[in-house]
Amino acid sequence: MSLAQLQEVPPENMILLVGPPGSGKSAFCEQAILQSLAVDRPIIYITTDCDPSRVEKTLKEMGLSEFEPGVLNFIDAYNETVGLPISDRPDTVHADCASLSSIGIAISKLQDRIGKKGILLVFDSLTSPYLLSGPEIVRFMRLTLSRFTGEGNSVLACFDEGSGKEEDLVTMMSIADGVIKIETEEDKRRMNVVKHPRLNPTRIEVPITPFIGLEARIFDLSVLREILQAMMLGGKSGVRSEVGDYVNLFWPNLAHWSGMLWDPKRFPMMTYEMNKEDPPSLFKMSKEDEAVKRAYIPWRMRLLMPFIPKNFSKVKDMKKLMKTLSSGPLAKERVGIMEYLEGSSKTDEHYLRVHENSDCWGFENIGAPIASYLPPLIAGMCKGIEYWKGIERDWNAVETKCIGLGDPYCEFKLVPGEIDGLKDSLEKDSPIIESIHNRLMDHLMGYLLHGKPLVERPRLGSDVYIHPVFHAMAFPAMAGERYQIALRMGGAKAGKEVGEHLMEAGLLEDEAVKRILNLLDHCKVGKISMDETIRIRENCESSQTKLFITKIKEPSCFFTTGFLNGFFYAVKNQHVKETRCIAMGDPYCEWEFR
Repeated sequence: MSLAQLQEVPPENMILLVGPPGSGKSAFCEQAILQSLAVDRPIIYITTDCDPSRVEKTLKEMGLSEFEPGVLNFIDAYNETVGLPISDRPDTVHADCASLSSIGIAISKLQDRIGKKGILLVFDSLTSPYLLSGPEIVRFMRLTLSRFTGEGNSVLACFDEGSGKEEDLVTMMSIADGVIKIETEEDKRRMNVVKHPRLNPTRIEVPITPFIGLEARIFDLSVLREILQAMMLGGKSGVRSEVGDYVNLFWPNLAHWSGMLWDPKRFPMMTYEMNKEDPPSLFKMSKEDEAVKRAYIPWRMRLLMPFIPKNFSKVKDMKKLMKTLSSGPLAKERVGIMEYLEGSSKTDEHYLRVHENSDCWGFENIGAPIASYLPPLIAGMCKGIEYWKGIERDWNAVETKCIGLGDPYCEFKLVPGEIDGLKDSLEKDSPIIESIHNRLMDHLMGYLLHGKPLVERPRLGSDVYIHPVFHAMAFPAMAGERYQIALRMGGAKAGKEVGEHLMEAGLLEDEAVKRILNLLDHCKVGKISMDETIRIRENCESSQTKLFITKIKEPSCFFTTGFLNGFFYAVKNQHVKETRCIAMGDPYCEWEFR
């Protein structure tokens, strides 16, 4: 059996395509669409994580030729959900991913417009509406999609494995007439036909190009110098002269874990790699650009550089480095109180303890190690300084104890080269992420409804410096469009839930809005104002996004926009669109209602 045969979706059947994010489900759907268009079969393509124009562009790159108007139709259930501009296209009907009824109405509208049977409905993907609406997607499949196939049409739907409860996925697979599970290795993609209305269970393997990794970061050097100088000099003016450079640690944690919902396997590894590579990249740039060197490595540190050890293999040398970091920049950041465990460490194996870790505080005994900032950052510092001294070798760190595991503090092991158990410790199962998300919602509603503290550490308090906030909110945006989508959709889910909870608590609409604006002000997100529009001066998300996102000049407050859009849709049935952004060079970020 060929792959082309597998991509032929039989009439009156629903095929469910299951696999981890990035396994090739969308590519499978696009090939199925091309095959159907070749025989003039009408298509309805539901997009829940990208703009229809991107799908159309990909199809053209794959060989899409001219076709009759009305053959390829789109339901855009993405742009409106996350607050992006809606394109006026004759082939597109708009819906909200958070409202399954609106998607059902859009399907019926296009079905009537096409006016005949034999339509192929491609739903790419069910993951976003599932994460926004939960098990309601099961009812939607039973009623709306099954009715659609019963009327002489076909459905090809995708779902990200690991993004929901296992029992929900099992139910979805039982509803579908066919199930194809996709697995990937470095050089091949494996299609496992679990069940199919016309085919026996089988397995097909096809070669693939290996995953290359994160997109290259593009720095705006003039902005880099400005921000680094402000960060190194500190003081009240700092990076944000009006609201100061500290943010309530709850806000970046909410953004981080909301984005994690959309890609629980690769999002944490991406975060680790980006956080680790930040210091080496800046040390490399410091070697190549004298102005960057003057900003990133102040003159006092440059005087000390000749006395810094050439490498950090030995305990005595690592102890010196940790003493410098913990009493210097890390003390300023308030991300934790770090202690080097000299008695437990040995050559090329170092142990560090962190009290009041900002990543983990508030997630006590959640059932998993969850630190995402300090371990890779320290590994990156070792790698970067050694590079400066002429040694090129990698460093890695893995948590061995964590507040999230019920320990009273966090500890991590730091070694040069590879480290056992790292990938397994970073990946999170859906129940763990859901528990963390519920914990965040509990803290948030406790604050909004009863005035309880969001988070409070005994010695370090509730705030962290803006640098780790950048790592949580701006860095994922640098990793490519997949993670920008994760931030957008994660924000939409969080905002929608908050709005629904406030409405269920009996608050009036205007009071709910007032409380959410007070929340943003309390978290020091930026300087907030609202009249006909919402404005945020010195928004912590975009204050450094402009440093990296130089390939495109467009609004880049991915999480904030998603959050506001989800909230106002739940409370006032309104959507917002970011029209101005600091990342574009505007003096503030601004959202219009529509």
